[in-house]
Amino acid sequence: MNKTFDRYASIAFLAIGILFIAESRKITASAYGSQVGPNIFPMGLGIVLIVLSLRLLYETFKYHHSEKQRSSLDYKRFGIIFAAAFLYCYFLEDIGYVLSTFLFLLIGFQTMQKGKIWSSIIISGGFSFGVYYLFVEVLKGSLPGLPTWLGLL
Repeated sequence: MNKTFDRYASIAFLAIGILFIAESRKITASAYGSQVGPNIFPMGLGIVLIVLSLRLLYETFKYHHSEKQRSSLDYKRFGIIFAAAFLYCYFLEDIGYVLSTFLFLLIGFQTMQKGKIWSSIIISGGFSFGVYYLFVEVLKGSLPGLPTWLGLL
């Protein structure tokens, strides 16, 4: 970890989080056929970004000066997760939220820690279906379900 880089990054992310909240307030509060408006997600994302950046800023003040370890960058893992995120965004409408989120999480979990495939499958599936159910059924929002050729949702 680099204390200077982390400190500047936390300040930059703090500014981005504040910008997300400020700009999300300009979006209309409700959408047609949905109880959850389009301003909720950017506002929530901004709040999470602010909280995490404040945590990172706090952690930079707790660094010990004797830490001289330099971690190597893992370009292969970064490339795999970046490609998975790109494909997730590209295929979200085509294959639906549940299936695309499940595949993205499964690839991400297996990229970060190989093995434990069954726990990765259970967590990815539970998260995908859980968020879909919470958002669509409980909050009355709309997300792309499974593709029509599967005929499940």
